[in-house]
Amino acid sequence: MRVTIKEEGVTRVRDVYTVSTAMAGHLARSVLEEGDSVKANETVVASIHPLDPPLIDKRTEAELLAARDAARSAVGIAEIELQRSETALKLVEDDLERALKLIKPGVISEAALQRANNEVELRRVAVEAAKATIGFRRAELASAEARLLQPDPLDPTAGSCCVNLLAPVDGTVLAVFAKSEQAVVPGMKIAEIGDTGALEITVDLLSADAVRISTGTKAVISDWGGDQPLNAIVRRVDPAGFTKVSAHGIEEQRVNAVIDLDKPERRLGHGYRVFAEMTIWECGECLQVPISALFRNGSQWNVFVVRDGRLEQAELQVGHMNDEVAEILKGGVAVGDRIVVHPADTLTEGTLVEQRN
Repeated sequence: MRVTIKEEGVTRVRDVYTVSTAMAGHLARSVLEEGDSVKANETVVASIHPLDPPLIDKRTEAELLAARDAARSAVGIAEIELQRSETALKLVEDDLERALKLIKPGVISEAALQRANNEVELRRVAVEAAKATIGFRRAELASAEARLLQPDPLDPTAGSCCVNLLAPVDGTVLAVFAKSEQAVVPGMKIAEIGDTGALEITVDLLSADAVRISTGTKAVISDWGGDQPLNAIVRRVDPAGFTKVSAHGIEEQRVNAVIDLDKPERRLGHGYRVFAEMTIWECGECLQVPISALFRNGSQWNVFVVRDGRLEQAELQVGHMNDEVAEILKGGVAVGDRIVVHPADTLTEGTLVEQRN
């Protein structure tokens, strides 16, 4: 005899990996479909290209054109400043050459020669500063011209690099959330991947039933589509429950139990419906009667036993019960006794009966 708890459950992959975007970009169309096999660090799940530049309206275009023209003018001014600095440097270098010739006969003093040297150094620094300014102004011009770029409708990602998102583990594609080409933001889900060979079953139980289940409880998986039931064992009963509204609109406290199959079943997949029957008590040999034979007499269970063609009402002490039979701890029945199932209210002790075939 076995006493079990039977509830509907759902299969799920033990470890589901979600592939998501780490940056904003333009997602290329996915070539993967649900059920495809992938290899860790090899299979490309998605490719992300840079986003296209935004469209420019007339007012913004006029502002950007003016900024570009201003940048070009600034480059021209910087080039003229470089020419002025180079001319000034040439003049002070000529003055230094004359000073070097006049220092020997003593026409000029050492202080005058030193001043000429210092002037040359100052002008050289001015030339370097003018060259740096030109580089800065040209960079500003390039930035202004870049802001005027428009997206190419024929090839929006031409010449651009991309970031490939690779499969994190070996397994199967469970779901593809973004199949079409589109713009994506950081954290957007692309796909889910998992090993369908490592399945577990979750069953939500009433909290009153969950306290009767523990780690190691045997279970049988039925109504899953196969010809034979599958043996399983409870791996974990969650420590926290949750509220669930039943089909009758009643709020119930439910607790998830996680069940592992003894042997993998490749025909099952992620999110399949099954029924789990968990054994909370069993005995190899015990006295039992059909529960359809039991009836109440006050606070005691009773049955009608057939003895010598007449009914005899026997009082019983019932132990465990399931949907079909009840365990008899003690009472007025023994192994082999004939009893009445589905007794009518009109039956009384001593009534003559006969067996129907």
